[in-house]
Amino acid sequence: MDKKLHKSNNRVIAGVLGGFAETYGIDSSLLRIGYSAVSLFTGVLPGVILYIIAMIVMPDDE
Repeated sequence: MDKKLHKSNNRVIAGVLGGFAETYGIDSSLLRIGYSAVSLFTGVLPGVILYIIAMIVMPDDE
């Protein structure tokens, strides 16, 4: 099985974290909560910048 990272249709904003969850077999809700917590504890701006970069770079769902 060939897994490719892509944006998901399971979207809250752009489908980036949903795509990571589908690709790596993680619960999307837990991934979103974890990403939000890490972003809050490290300063919001780096998390937002990484999300925007991933949103631009990741292809849409096939």
